[in-house]
Amino acid sequence: MSSLEPAAANPQMSNQAHLSSNADTKFVVQFWGVRGKIAATGKQTIRYGGNTPCLEMRVGDKRLIFDGGTGLRILGNNLLRQMPVEAYIFFTQTEIARIQGVPFFVPAFIKGNCFHIYGAAACNGASIKQSLSDQMTPPNFPVPIQVMQSDLKFYDLTPGDTVTLGEIEIETCLTKDSLKTIGYRVTWDGHTAVYVTCAEHNLKASDKNLLHLVRQADLLIYDSASNSQETGDCGLHGKSVKSCADELEPWDNCFWQTCVETAHTAGVKQVVMSCYEPDYNDDFLDLMEQQIQSAFPNSLLAREGMILSVF
Repeated sequence: MSSLEPAAANPQMSNQAHLSSNADTKFVVQFWGVRGKIAATGKQTIRYGGNTPCLEMRVGDKRLIFDGGTGLRILGNNLLRQMPVEAYIFFTQTEIARIQGVPFFVPAFIKGNCFHIYGAAACNGASIKQSLSDQMTPPNFPVPIQVMQSDLKFYDLTPGDTVTLGEIEIETCLTKDSLKTIGYRVTWDGHTAVYVTCAEHNLKASDKNLLHLVRQADLLIYDSASNSQETGDCGLHGKSVKSCADELEPWDNCFWQTCVETAHTAGVKQVVMSCYEPDYNDDFLDLMEQQIQSAFPNSLLAREGMILSVF
């Protein structure tokens, strides 16, 4: 296992009791995008949000960002009040939903800001720099990545690498070979948050690599998105919430089961599901949260703007 060390609209906040908005907390997670595949906006997704994946961790004196979906644009607008900005951006993969917010990340266009960008080679062999550059090459986008005036530093990851940022240790693990998807484990001051997304649909809770990644984690953030061809149709797809409610029980073959089994086996303290199918509306997600909590009481579904304290 190698080690890499680099050179030197406001989302609505939830008021649930288990959330923390204490600015003095030194290890916090904030969700800026929680939707998988494609953004889903409208009156049916107001409570949970419709932006594609973007997760921020503020760890000690460092800012870590995971994935750059459309939620990255909202985060970027928020950061304009805090410049100059230095952040470390980690991509789980280069599928469009994970990178489509990069061209709209305003702080990257402003001189004086610095972004360290990490990612593994895509399934076609393209580096993270090449994948982000291709997305911003005409006719895909009118402005090339070279127009960004911030200091962009790129680092190529291989699954299994460990990144060290001062006292922060970030372990990596391959979670989906076909898309070269990486899961991340962030440890600081004896506390750990793990971000696992787009795992193989047949990944078992007994998988040694997965168990090692999530071992004794204070917080496990897991992808709830499913593929109807792989796990059975768990989405609404035009059906009413009432007619779909019956499918939530027992819902034995759905994707979140692996997460719950893994959390129990690995001694995880809290589970948060995220990256929902675009067809999952707010009412359906309410039912989904109840179902998951019945299997793992200390769990919840992510909402855009939600802030969690890791300790």
